[in-house]
Amino acid sequence: MQKKLRPTYAEVDLSSIKHNLALVKEKIRPKTKVLVVVKAEAYGHGLLKVSEKLVGCGVDYLGAASVDEAINIRTKFKDTPILVFSPILPNEIDAILKYNLTQTIANDELAQGLQDRARQKKKRAKVHIKVDTGMGRIGVWHTQAADFIKRINQQSNLELEGIYTHFSSADEENSKFTHDQLGFFEAVVKKIESFGIKDIYTHAANSMGIIGFERAHLNLVRPGLMIYGLHPRVDLMKGLNLKPALSLKTKIVFIKEAEAGRSISYGRTYKTASNTKIATLPIGYGDGYPRTLSNKGYCLIRGKKAPVVGIVCMDHTMVDVGHIPGVKLGDEAVLIGTQENLTITAEEVAALANTIPYEIVTRIAPRVERVYKC
Repeated sequence: MQKKLRPTYAEVDLSSIKHNLALVKEKIRPKTKVLVVVKAEAYGHGLLKVSEKLVGCGVDYLGAASVDEAINIRTKFKDTPILVFSPILPNEIDAILKYNLTQTIANDELAQGLQDRARQKKKRAKVHIKVDTGMGRIGVWHTQAADFIKRINQQSNLELEGIYTHFSSADEENSKFTHDQLGFFEAVVKKIESFGIKDIYTHAANSMGIIGFERAHLNLVRPGLMIYGLHPRVDLMKGLNLKPALSLKTKIVFIKEAEAGRSISYGRTYKTASNTKIATLPIGYGDGYPRTLSNKGYCLIRGKKAPVVGIVCMDHTMVDVGHIPGVKLGDEAVLIGTQENLTITAEEVAALANTIPYEIVTRIAPRVERVYKC
C-alpha cells in the first residue's frame, strides 16, 4: 500500500528475490554457503525488507559496506552473521564488538586495534581477511597475505573466520585475469593450510563468478546483482532465468498541446518536429533518473513507448505522447519494468545512460517510495 501522495515509486517484488536466491543455490555445490550482498540499501531495493526476505529464505550470511549499514541490519536480525566489507577507523571498533559484526581486515593497524579493544572487553572479534589478487582497492597483496594471515591467526582475541578476494574483471569476455586472480588466491589458501589454518571460509565468487567460474565457488559465494534479477553481462540475459525485482513507476501529472517548433525543457535541446502532446512526469534526476537520458530515454504509457524529450529536470521529465491514443492525466508511466507486452530493463536504461545497471538501481533516491509485493 502506497503511503506517500507523490505518485513516483519503486515496486519491489520480494518473490523475485526468493526465486533468484534459489537459482544461486542450484548453481553452487550443496555444501557451499551463500552470503548475499545487501549494501547500498540492498542495491536500492530496501535494506531491511530485502534482508528480512533473505533471512526467511535461510541465507547464511549478509554483507554490508559499512558499520552503519550492518548495525541497521543487526537491530532487526539478532543472530544473522553480517560481514562488513569496508575498512573502519578506530572510533568504529566498539560498534563491531557491541553488535557482533564480522569485520574485514587487511592491515596490522586495524587488526591490532580490534585485538586490543576485544581483549579489554573480554571478547573475541570475528574477522575475514581481504586478499588483493589484482583489484588494487582494499586488501593485503596476495604476495604478502600468507604471513599476514598467520599473524592474525595468532591473536588471542581475534577469531579468523574467513579469507576472501574480489574479482576486478570477471564480467569481461577475456577471462584470463580472473583465472590468474583465482590462482593467486588458491596459492594463498594452500600456503596457510601448510601453517595448519584450515576449516575457515574461503570466498571469491561474486555474481559473475557464480555464473561463469565454477572453480571460484569454494565454500562461500557472494552474490549481489543477480539476487536482484540483474545481469552482470547483457549477453547472459537470455541464458539465465533471473527475475528482476524492481520496477520504477510514476503517473502523468500534466499534458499540453505543442505545435511544431516548440522547444522543450532547459537549454532548448529539443524542438517538436510536428504538432504533438507533451506529458510531464513527476520524476527527475533528483529521484535518481539519470540526466544522461535526456532526449534518449523512454517510458511505457498505455503499452506504447513514449520518448523522453528535452533535458531531464531535477523533479520532472517530459515525454512525447502525441502518438498514444486516449492518453490522460493519471496514466501510469513505467520507466523500468513491464507494461502490457513491453518491458524496459535496468540493463537497457544503463546502456542508454552509458553506465552500469548497478548504478541505475542504487541511485534511486530515498524520496522515491519503495512499495513491496510478496
